[in-house]
Amino acid sequence: MITPRLSSQRGHFNFGWLDTYHTFSFGRYVDRNFMGFRSLRVINEDTVAPGAGFGEHPHDNMEIITYVLSGSLAHKDSTGGQEALRPGEVQRMSAGSGLTHSEFNGSKTEPVHLLQVWLLPEARDIEPSYEQRAFPPDHLRDRLGLIVSRDGAGGSLTINQDARLYASVLGAQKTVQLALAPGRHAWVQVARGKIVLNGTELAAGDGAAASNEPELRIGATTEAELLVFDLA
Repeated sequence: MITPRLSSQRGHFNFGWLDTYHTFSFGRYVDRNFMGFRSLRVINEDTVAPGAGFGEHPHDNMEIITYVLSGSLAHKDSTGGQEALRPGEVQRMSAGSGLTHSEFNGSKTEPVHLLQVWLLPEARDIEPSYEQRAFPPDHLRDRLGLIVSRDGAGGSLTINQDARLYASVLGAQKTVQLALAPGRHAWVQVARGKIVLNGTELAAGDGAAASNEPELRIGATTEAELLVFDLA
């Protein structure tokens, strides 16, 4: 069963320095029908204005993944992680027993457009940690490239949860498939472009839950970029 979550249904706030859309309940946006999906708790699509950002703030007991679509995001955290995050790079932060971090757009002219994802961890109060990795274009082009997994398979970032996250940049009319093991579920989030997921049309900002589907069949009707979560 495919259950769409359309872009127009998301929570939306524009604070001037931050234009943000929430797929699931987050902050001021609360919808008891959309508190997350399986271990997936947050998908926020953020556009941060030039020279703006999130000041130092705390997190705990959450697996946080940041995926930049355009621009550059400067990251600093209390584990010692300090890097700029750009398209083609993925960051994973395990907040565990607690950490602080900040994220800032250092450009004076260009906004930064990103997806931030939170997943619930398997175990609480682990030691906080941070990873960032660049993936070559051919890892994502016209295929599902694994970028996050519990076991770090294929050079992916590691996560403290039974979940696998794939990313893909599909050319128009290109297709990809993902087999789902019995009892597994999936979430597909379209970052840009248009796709068809198992016969359901989705556009930029749309997401969809998939349950009781043995396989995902994804076809791009335009150039498209998307994230695919394989979840317990």
